[in-house]
Amino acid sequence: MKYWLGVTDNGWFEFLSQANVDEVNFWQPSGRAPFVGLEQGAPFLFKLKRPFNHVAGGGFFVKFSVLPLSIVWETFGYKNGASSREGFETMIRRLAPNPQARDPEIGCTVLAAPFFWPRETWIADPVAFAGNIVRGRYYDTTESNGTQLWNQVQARLDKQVLPDFGRVANQPVARYGDSILVKPRLGQGAFRVLVTDAYSRRCAITGESTLPVLEAAHILPFAECGPNEVSNGMLLRSDFHKLFDLGFVTVTEDFRVEVSQRIREEWFNGKAYYRLHGKELANLPETASQRPDAAFLRWHNEHCYQG
Repeated sequence: MKYWLGVTDNGWFEFLSQANVDEVNFWQPSGRAPFVGLEQGAPFLFKLKRPFNHVAGGGFFVKFSVLPLSIVWETFGYKNGASSREGFETMIRRLAPNPQARDPEIGCTVLAAPFFWPRETWIADPVAFAGNIVRGRYYDTTESNGTQLWNQVQARLDKQVLPDFGRVANQPVARYGDSILVKPRLGQGAFRVLVTDAYSRRCAITGESTLPVLEAAHILPFAECGPNEVSNGMLLRSDFHKLFDLGFVTVTEDFRVEVSQRIREEWFNGKAYYRLHGKELANLPETASQRPDAAFLRWHNEHCYQG
């Protein structure tokens, strides 16, 4: 199993360790990831900066993406490691390559089920971590250094009681074998990032690509126990998202748009929407498993759509 040990800002860690969060954004002020090919579900450990230089916790890798600051804050809020947008923006602009940019782009490493250890359990001087490493390094449990560090991490996770959001199929998210990855439960921020990228940042219904007006919509609502999975989501323009949630628009199992007559009946309008009635979706994920699941679409048609 390959995993990452990333150099971590001490203030970011301290803030989030007190926040009881289900996911975090391990952000960086540039849009280039220091790692390549990390698998979803792989451990991503936090190695604090001086004066600590200890491994103090971690999370489970979900996705790396590059997004404008405004959307990053809207998506993750205080899970970015700051109590306000103003404070977050100050941190970004102090480090950004172009601090004067109106809405600078940020590299976002989304981590699920983060864990923060008490100081007495931190791992001092992690094996084979050179002092001149700036961003982090890979470890691999097929190699002695990776196995040694992972055994130390695993021993701490085995003793830790993780919250419910860290459980999948009634198994603790921490239960890793030597080379087995466990899919962690995703939070709302991870859901938005995954859906946004799966749809190549274009609205499923209209093809619109103006990112600030695109939103990740649940097909089976989260409040109805709908999962934060890409197959239960669609990227929709904000007006279509609202109409979809209210049941005035739906998508059939063969990926065609249906628009309820109630828009015309109640508001005597809706021409812009009726033009799309019966049309195929303008945009779908290239990966078949990420496309809307037929069972979720059926639920929306039968329980939500007001046709």
